[in-house]
Amino acid sequence: MHSMTLEQLRATASAGGIVGVTLKGQGSGFFMEIATRSGNDAVLSKARSSEPRRFGSPNSALIVLRGIGIAVAQLDATDWNPDQKEVTQNRESRAQAMREAHEAAAYSKWLAAEIQESIDDPRPSIPHDEVMARMDARIARHKAAGGKRA
Repeated sequence: MHSMTLEQLRATASAGGIVGVTLKGQGSGFFMEIATRSGNDAVLSKARSSEPRRFGSPNSALIVLRGIGIAVAQLDATDWNPDQKEVTQNRESRAQAMREAHEAAAYSKWLAAEIQESIDDPRPSIPHDEVMARMDARIARHKAAGGKRA
């Protein structure tokens, strides 16, 4: 069975290529099985992968279908078990991922400001060889002082 993104489903439906849609219960969620006129049946997948798109309830799946103009669908609840919990990311791990994303964005913003400040600095640049000579002299002083700050 092939996979089909929402955009592909929308295009196929507007071209009249959809024969039917079945909301198929599996575990505690629902998936969409799409029958096409070409006979290449498909499962609705996530936008950027071939992984099936999971709906927590038939209501949320019907809202998507209605939004693209499909008003009739079948429901297969044979393998649906509302008591079965899906193994998914919990809220805490998602919250941690968001905190890390915000920290990374803040760091990037800070780094960009530091770089711009350096670019805008009106003082003349110091040649690399001169900086390295100064650093070598400082390291030598530090070693001669027995590791004390020079």
